[in-house]
Amino acid sequence: MTTRLKKLQCLEPKQFGKVAVLMGGNSAEREISLMTGRAVHQALLERGVDAHAVDSADDLINQLQKGQYRRAWIALHGRGGEDGTIQGLLQFLGIPYTGSGVMGSAICMDKLRTKQLLTGAGLATPAYQVLAGEQDFDRVLRLLGLPLMVKPAAEGSSIGLTRVDRAEDLPQAFENAGNFDCEVLAEQWITGPEYTAAILDNEVLPLIRIGAANAFYDYDAKYFSDDTEYVCPCGLPEEREKEFGALALQAFQAVGAAGWGRVDFMLNAAGQPLLLEVNTIPGMTSHSLVPMAAAELGIDFAELVWRILETSIDAASHPSSEAEAVGAC
Repeated sequence: MTTRLKKLQCLEPKQFGKVAVLMGGNSAEREISLMTGRAVHQALLERGVDAHAVDSADDLINQLQKGQYRRAWIALHGRGGEDGTIQGLLQFLGIPYTGSGVMGSAICMDKLRTKQLLTGAGLATPAYQVLAGEQDFDRVLRLLGLPLMVKPAAEGSSIGLTRVDRAEDLPQAFENAGNFDCEVLAEQWITGPEYTAAILDNEVLPLIRIGAANAFYDYDAKYFSDDTEYVCPCGLPEEREKEFGALALQAFQAVGAAGWGRVDFMLNAAGQPLLLEVNTIPGMTSHSLVPMAAAELGIDFAELVWRILETSIDAASHPSSEAEAVGAC
């Protein structure tokens, strides 16, 4: 699949003004956010941008007001950073930011609402059931069968996920997911290849096929394992890759996501794509997928970070920033 990204909107770093790279925070994904944020901050500095690392866990409102930042590069993962709360604060303060707006961020952080919306839009996703307690165990096992996946509905980075192979393991899996103070989902287990589609400014980057050495693409496989296989080009016929890329973009737009992000899906035994989730702030670490897809187009990490920063000037993503977005670059 050949992709041609739009031309750069900003040619000089001074056009961005003073940029806050928001990272860290207090979520379960703080460690990964710091890794992403530090890499992004360094890349912006290398490109001459007046970028400043800002840990959102440390009196963020005061930091933003005192810093007089022109815009924000959001490198936060998980709740409190990826769920619309930071986005709402930035809009209230009049600071344009990268990525999705309040609505898209909130929806995509909630796996249950994402699934409901995708299903309502006629897009296929693995069968699922909500687990509220032990009274649901027999019903879930009957409807979904084994194996199945149990996950917290409002966490990212595969945190809290458990593959359940035996009925007697379901209570512990439910307890593990329930520790994250959100709804718990049980999802049909899909056996088949997994793919991810990175999206940047409504353009789909080359698809990546993921081969995890573990039972599934878990936290360790995503961020630390050197045994995870990433195949890009993904090996699909060009027409098939275009078809799946268009599906990913449709899903991305259906849930209100914007700017940049990533859509994950798997193929079932019949070769049908089933959408897993939409990630509005993917990781930007040494093992991350969006930089890999960009590299296939000859876009290095620093240019990718620059292009993502350009999404902060997109008035369509954040209507409250329209006045500044027009003519910003």
